Amino acid sequence: MARRKKIYEGKAKILYEGPEPGTIVQYFKDDATAFNAEKKDVIDGKGVLNNRLSEFFMNGLTQIGVPTHFIRRLNMREQLVRSCEIVPLEVIVRNYAAGSMSKRLGIAEGTQLPRPIVEYCYKDDALGDPLVTEEHIAAFGWASQQDMDDILSLALRVNDFMSGVMLAVGIRLVDFKIEIGRVYDGDYQRLIIADEISPDSCRLWDIETGQKLDKDVFRRDLGNLTDAYSEVARRLGVLPKSNVSKPTLIN
Repeated sequence: MARRKKIYEGKAKILYEGPEPGTIVQYFKDDATAFNAEKKDVIDGKGVLNNRLSEFFMNGLTQIGVPTHFIRRLNMREQLVRSCEIVPLEVIVRNYAAGSMSKRLGIAEGTQLPRPIVEYCYKDDALGDPLVTEEHIAAFGWASQQDMDDILSLALRVNDFMSGVMLAVGIRLVDFKIEIGRVYDGDYQRLIIADEISPDSCRLWDIETGQKLDKDVFRRDLGNLTDAYSEVARRLGVLPKSNVSKPTLIN
């Protein structure tokens, strides 16, 4: 069957025209990148795992009333999602200090924050996705004040859900980033969770050992990335134990 028309290719996914108007097929690649794509590799099975894990999280959010772009998984590497206009921001929720926050503020990694802190980065690879304030967002018209109120509410609801799900399987949700999309029903605009939620976009640490089960394994050369993602999937019941070593065989 002929491949559908490609709309966009990013570092970890390819978007194709969907089978129905207003839909997109999101394909998960095995490519891994870090440090704004300065470090690159191809990790066998990574795309399959992220497809399944993002499906799991998006379905869970839908069940608690958080709107997402996810419609259904199509196969091992593809899912059907609703087309939306992406707000040009990465929305980051931090529960513990890690990564760039630790470097910027001199806070030891793993320090629990007094409350979840929400940060915003302007989506621009050429600029390195710089940190921005709500003043920047309002001044440049990237989102209205009502949008920002809704984005904050969505981000915190995702955090509550994800934190609980991960805690139940012995994993600490250190931080994560999401993207927000706009959809229109006539003249009415709605904000939804878009892109993906996976170990690519979260920091996940084993509660007992502190072992990293996210993309920091690749960033910091801490071991096999597929093994780390497979462990998350296994604990969540997304990946049967018998298939952990062969994620590419999942249907």
